[in-house]
Amino acid sequence: MSSINPSRSRLESLVKQFAPDEPVVMLNLLRFREDAEYADEDNESPCSGREAYARYSKLALNQLAKVEARPEWVGEATVPVIAPDDEDWDEVLLVRYPSAQAFLSMVSDPEYQAIVHHRTAALADSRLIAMRPKKT
Repeated sequence: MSSINPSRSRLESLVKQFAPDEPVVMLNLLRFREDAEYADEDNESPCSGREAYARYSKLALNQLAKVEARPEWVGEATVPVIAPDDEDWDEVLLVRYPSAQAFLSMVSDPEYQAIVHHRTAALADSRLIAMRPKKT
């Protein structure tokens, strides 16, 4: 079963798990569609999933800046050394947010909502995992 967008209950859980001023790093695992699947009402030109995600990424950088978040690392996923046989990812992305609330503010912002259709059209599957440093 593919997972593209977060549920309300998962977003609520995220905010409860982190202190108000605690930074959060989001691990993004991305699998692109061969061809982006835009809705008719999106009025977007046809493209590959990677191209649709590039459209999203270009616009999302401004949204990240608005909440003082930043990409930490972006790379190509290659060999799934330990994973189920049918689990492959195309790209991995780490994004640092100043807080879980900053992430929630970004994804609920109308300007972000106006661009997220590129991400939805681009992805066949994804994972978004909130992380914090391990306390020793």
